[in-house]
Amino acid sequence: MGFTDTRFNVNLSILFTELPLLERPAAARAAGFTAVELWWPWVDAPVPDEAELAALRTALTEAGTQLVGLNFYAGQLPGPDRGALSIPGEESQKFRANVPVAIEFARSVGCTTFNALYGNRVEGVAAAEQDALALENLTFAARAVAEVGGTLLIEALNAPESPKCPIVSAPKAIEIVDAVNAATGLDNARFLMDLYHLSMNGEDLDEVIDRYTAKTAHVQIADNPGRGAPGTGGLDFADLLDRLTKAGYRGWVGLEYKPGDGPSAGAFEWLPAPLRAAK
Repeated sequence: MGFTDTRFNVNLSILFTELPLLERPAAARAAGFTAVELWWPWVDAPVPDEAELAALRTALTEAGTQLVGLNFYAGQLPGPDRGALSIPGEESQKFRANVPVAIEFARSVGCTTFNALYGNRVEGVAAAEQDALALENLTFAARAVAEVGGTLLIEALNAPESPKCPIVSAPKAIEIVDAVNAATGLDNARFLMDLYHLSMNGEDLDEVIDRYTAKTAHVQIADNPGRGAPGTGGLDFADLLDRLTKAGYRGWVGLEYKPGDGPSAGAFEWLPAPLRAAK
């Protein structure tokens, strides 16, 4: 496989999870990677103690790893939740409380890209009510992100694994991106193109790349079936990533896959070591 034109980063919330959080940046660096991304690490704390934030900041900088993407608070992830911003009440409030905290932490380590997971449908709450709340919260987040010159990402999940999430196709995610940009006038909302999720949905990945790369600011990959490393399933990543490059994509490609039965350090044999460090 040849991926010489791709900038890769490792998602430390799905890889290296056999290690404590603060040891993962160094482990990624030892495997040859200099760029990483994270889901919000404190699933029960949208506003963690400053000491915890400082410890993670130190772990990232001492390892020589650059944080290039961070999720806003999204509830129990991994777990039953798929976001918080469309859920009325406490979860929505937690999301809004997290936004300035996440932005300030990320800014302090040079990261300005933020993923805002939409959330599941809630029984007894009208879809229109949830969607109105979601747009309000996404607008709030986009304006806050703009203050650090940042980008707000909208991700499509997949219906088989997230049946209660309404954002389960590329066109739907793009619809939300456009709605946020229209509401703010800032044009800083973009698509997070997760090729695993889109493949699970049965979408034509070539068509998605051709149609939506211009509105895409981050890409994530895992093979399908199985959500394992490239080469463990049926997706042709050499072709897909080449197509992204030809479509003009120059952003990061996050490795967001399960490492398999062994330690995460052994889950990168598909990618030659010289191609792992940030370009």
